[in-house]
Amino acid sequence: MLLFQKRLLGTGGSRLGLNENDVISVNDLLYGLMLCSGNDCAVCLAEYCGGSLEEFANLMNSKAAYLGLSSTHFVTPHGLDNEEHFTTAKDFAILTDFALNNPLFAQIVGTKSYSVTINSSPKNISNTNELLGNLPSVYGVKTGYTSQAGRCLITSAKQGNLDIIVVVFGADTKSIRSSDSRNLINYILTNYECIELRKMVEEKYNDYASFILPYKIFDKASSTVSSYCKFDEIPDTYPIKKDWMDSIDVSIVEETLSLPIERNQKLAKIVVSSDNLVVYSTNIFSNSYINKKTALDYFLFFIFEYKNFYKL
Repeated sequence: MLLFQKRLLGTGGSRLGLNENDVISVNDLLYGLMLCSGNDCAVCLAEYCGGSLEEFANLMNSKAAYLGLSSTHFVTPHGLDNEEHFTTAKDFAILTDFALNNPLFAQIVGTKSYSVTINSSPKNISNTNELLGNLPSVYGVKTGYTSQAGRCLITSAKQGNLDIIVVVFGADTKSIRSSDSRNLINYILTNYECIELRKMVEEKYNDYASFILPYKIFDKASSTVSSYCKFDEIPDTYPIKKDWMDSIDVSIVEETLSLPIERNQKLAKIVVSSDNLVVYSTNIFSNSYINKKTALDYFLFFIFEYKNFYKL
């Protein structure tokens, strides 16, 4: 449990309504932050996690750098207007995707209403996300408003295996942000579907490694060529337009190779395309060093064959 301090009372904007010396749990602060945009919750959590608002901002910026959010810089935990506090729609889509991997975060932003406890007394709060519960595919995430940022809404929606994040910033009214978000969601869910990208790539690689590469003839090679493919960054599924589905093609584009072949040398790449547009590609690399046969290799081969001849 945390004690809300007097020095945190000056935070403006939306609030849960904490007063000096109020006692509340960290869990309830998180609900107060995400459901009703409680800026008082934000500063309390920031001090609890970082020791100070400044140090918490440093933690936020470190996480932003880790996620590659190159157009984002944080100064405060609540996001009220500040020239040094900024981001972009793209960066917040990446941040939201990362955050939704946290089960507690996903649970909170998908909650329509909740009862927090302040000083042992219950207080009912409601989620300000107007699409949650009103659009069946929506399961989060967060509203926002400042005079400079306008009306903002980040929405997560899912239909089948198509899981999307829509970011709307700078709307003049709540109605506009809602309709823009709804229109984007409906357009994507209507016109896109997911292909099983990882399965397609792995099947193509297995065919290449098993039935093509072992039978490639490299004159005077000291051994056969084996390979590996870096699959760690390939998503399980990938969204494409529905009218592209019939033109999906998975192909191997081979490099021009000659001996010696170095370990980790690129042998080929797997390309997934549709209607002549590349959807995804990944490289195949040599798993070992392959040299030309030397005079010693031929001598040993002769000795081996000579012995086998006299064993007959």
